[in-house]
Amino acid sequence: MQRRALGLFSGGLDSILAAKVMQHQGVEVLALNFTSPFFGCSPALDGEPVAARYAERYGIPFRSIPLGEAFLEMLRQPRHGYGSALNPCIDCKTFMLRCARELMVEHQADFVFTGEVVGQRPMSQRLDTLNLINRESGLGGLLLRPLSARYLKITIPETEGWVRREDLPAIRGRGRKDQMRLAAELGIDEYPTPGGGCLLAEESYIPKVKDLLDHHLLLVRDFHLLRTGRHFRLSNSCKLIVGRDSADNEKILAAIGLGETTLRWADGGGPLVLVVGETDESALRLAGRVLLRYTRAPKGEPARLSVQKDGRRTDLAVVNDLQEAELEGLRIA
Repeated sequence: MQRRALGLFSGGLDSILAAKVMQHQGVEVLALNFTSPFFGCSPALDGEPVAARYAERYGIPFRSIPLGEAFLEMLRQPRHGYGSALNPCIDCKTFMLRCARELMVEHQADFVFTGEVVGQRPMSQRLDTLNLINRESGLGGLLLRPLSARYLKITIPETEGWVRREDLPAIRGRGRKDQMRLAAELGIDEYPTPGGGCLLAEESYIPKVKDLLDHHLLLVRDFHLLRTGRHFRLSNSCKLIVGRDSADNEKILAAIGLGETTLRWADGGGPLVLVVGETDESALRLAGRVLLRYTRAPKGEPARLSVQKDGRRTDLAVVNDLQEAELEGLRIA
């Protein structure tokens, strides 16, 4: 009887290897690519996930699964804390494995596997951490890490003979030579260069993430927009996103929610501005003053702004008088 397994699949070399090792042992594999505003990409906003290309290239059945608001709530206060930046690696991996466990019934899968390697990452792939993630995922003996399985406690797929433990690789540590050698043996000749790939580990991105965690309901859309435009905090309940160029303007336009307000300079070119949160006349005027700093509207003089909300357009006159120090005081990142 052929066994089925769900594999966490980032599209990186380790996840490709793990999937191909399982296929070579006769296991039917479905690669699960969990995406978020911070890693992978959103099929809804950014097109096909990067990992899909590698799955197709190597004949690995593939499913992309966007992580939603529950994932963002985990990010607000992860049980096991953050890494060097705002990356909750232990809780993140546990969250994805729990999702995979819930999908086992739907896909009639017998077990779950990952491409994790003992000792490769300092926070989430230490031996003690791997054991912790295994326990908290609820998978227990049904979680297999085939690349390092021979350094780990034997699992149900191995004891039941669904996979042959003696034929699994024995890879550990931070080097890549063993993976590259195995890739050559399996005919894997193209794969991404190694790297974290998670925006939560990028210092320049962190202030905008923290701002959302501190001030807003956690909506996936808002986190996707962190990669678009300039961001300003107008009040505890209101922020501003200013497009940098036409591409930003198009992304903002496509993301406008019900009841949200946008601004443009009515008498010339310039950015599209989205006001997120509670909006009153004071916030609109401040938003307009920020907007005018990125136009050629005459300084110190009134300018006409076009205000749009739910398909209705009104005009607003605002003086282009915001000083550089005031602008910087509002800037998030």
